[in-house]
Amino acid sequence: MKKKNLKKKYDNSNINFFKTLLTSLLIILTFSVLPVSVNFIKNNLKSNEVVLNSSKQNFDKILDKQDKKNKTIKESIKDRFTWNIFEDIDVFGKDEDDEYPQRLSASTIEQLFKDNGYNLDNVKKTKLVNVGNQLTKLPKELKNIQSPKKRKKLFIKIVLPLIIEENLKIRFDRKKLFEILNKNNTTQRDKAWLNLKFKQYGIKNKDFSKLKIRMDEIPVSLAIAQAAKETGWGSSRFAQEGNALFGQWTWSGEGIKPLDLEKDKKHKVAKFKILKASVRAYKRNLNTHSSYKKFRIERAIQRDNDEKLDSLKLVNFLEKYAETGKEYTEVLKKIIKQNSLTDFDDVEILPTSLKMKNLI
Repeated sequence: MKKKNLKKKYDNSNINFFKTLLTSLLIILTFSVLPVSVNFIKNNLKSNEVVLNSSKQNFDKILDKQDKKNKTIKESIKDRFTWNIFEDIDVFGKDEDDEYPQRLSASTIEQLFKDNGYNLDNVKKTKLVNVGNQLTKLPKELKNIQSPKKRKKLFIKIVLPLIIEENLKIRFDRKKLFEILNKNNTTQRDKAWLNLKFKQYGIKNKDFSKLKIRMDEIPVSLAIAQAAKETGWGSSRFAQEGNALFGQWTWSGEGIKPLDLEKDKKHKVAKFKILKASVRAYKRNLNTHSSYKKFRIERAIQRDNDEKLDSLKLVNFLEKYAETGKEYTEVLKKIIKQNSLTDFDDVEILPTSLKMKNLI
């Protein structure tokens, strides 16, 4: 009986041992596998909630970035339009980079003008001129035309589009200037444009009142009269050889030496690649040189009164343009009156686009 109880006790002891061993193995196995399982779940089985939040954040970032980009594009388009208001109008800038400007004969020019329907009577009637009729050089035969009336008409038809185009550029700049001055905030683009204009008009202290006075047009009648006087209606050597329509002097730039120059004088008459460059230099001269300060003040007074410029009054302030002084201004008045040049003062450019029409 004792043996039987002893055997039964032994069997129970073995069973308990194996149970303990199995439990220990399971615990060890669990703890060894658990870290690997956790890492696997962490790396490969992320919760849906986390994924959704991350996607939303990324999407919001993309939208915000796109919104900023769109605003930048809109500002860029707006600035582009106001930066150079006539940059996409095809008539501006023609022949500026022409390496070999053509010189056409007087007869060819007359025929071209006739084919285009360009004559001064129509211009006076319609108050419009097509600047596509621009030339880069004067014809050599101009001085050989026997009829003074015919020669004058051809000369006016050549210089008129050039003068009006340069005036229009100044008008557009002036319009932009006042738009900027009326803004509450100026953009970096506006500031860059203003700095450029201060430099072009020779203003060092960023004086806006001075810029408004200098940035203005020259009456067409006055410009034609001065070109006629300085070139003998296009026949002078300076005009023929150097495209110099206004007899401007230079001491350092490229120029043509006058034949009758006195020994103690060193100046030359400025030389230009094309006629248009001469017109631009002339307008910059009147708008910046200290000798013509009174001219600019009188012009500003006229602007303040009725916005119309009177060449016959303004000419009185150009005594310093020539050595003959007062006599020079009287000659200009005579040229303006005898040739009815004030008829061209209100002539505009024939618009080449709806945009240009709206701007004018």
